[in-house]
Amino acid sequence: MRPHTDFAPRAMVRVAALGLAASLMLPLHATTAFALSEIKREELPAPVTPPKPADQSTPTENSVPMPDPVQKPQSGTTQQAPAGDQAPADQQSPAEDEMPADTTSPAMPHLDPEAPLPEIVYDLSRLPEPVARMRSLLVEAAKSGDIEKLRPLVGQGDAMPQLSFGDIEGDPVAFLKSLSGDSDGQEILAILEEVLNAGYVHLGEGTDEDLYVWPYFFGIPLDKLDPRQKVELFKIVTAGDYEDMKQYGAYVFYRLGITPEGRWAFFVAGD
Repeated sequence: MRPHTDFAPRAMVRVAALGLAASLMLPLHATTAFALSEIKREELPAPVTPPKPADQSTPTENSVPMPDPVQKPQSGTTQQAPAGDQAPADQQSPAEDEMPADTTSPAMPHLDPEAPLPEIVYDLSRLPEPVARMRSLLVEAAKSGDIEKLRPLVGQGDAMPQLSFGDIEGDPVAFLKSLSGDSDGQEILAILEEVLNAGYVHLGEGTDEDLYVWPYFFGIPLDKLDPRQKVELFKIVTAGDYEDMKQYGAYVFYRLGITPEGRWAFFVAGD
């Protein structure tokens, strides 16, 4: 019968297929294992070793240890000596801001509010002849408009007038020119003339600081000026300058002093 003849071949084919599949699975598994075992070591990636932190590195044997870095003092700080090395309190140098200010200059205002006010003088005929002559020469040089005309009056060495509360390097006439608002020094000449045209005071009479000083505001406390004198003050300074000077209680703009012997002693501004 036809159904019987068809069954046998189909069964045999199925058995054969299963057998073939089983036989194929075993060689495939063996082949895969064999391939992994045959991979060469040089073909494997090298193991990654994490880097050690710099502060945990261990010095090699016989190596010289590096010294600790030199610690530089920060700006604005002061290194202190050990307690055992400190000088006694009476031998330590005072701090710069504790140093006493130099108040020995005759060009500095020394106003005693309790002292009687000095006489304000406008009469030039009351000046000693050497003083009147030096004043006249200074006014003549200022009016010329040529600052070089001051050079013979400045002198040299100890005879030079004080032109600053600090040190002056170089030519004193060039320094005066640098104080001027213009390039030719004519503004400072105008100030010089205006100062010498004001009234004056005679201070320190009979002492080592005997001086004739212009303008007279140098010897008068600002709060003692009357309205007329304030008008004379505003010929030399502005109202804003006056308000600033009230903080000091004294006139601190340009002033000029001449000794009784006729030596030009100072021409300075400042406090």
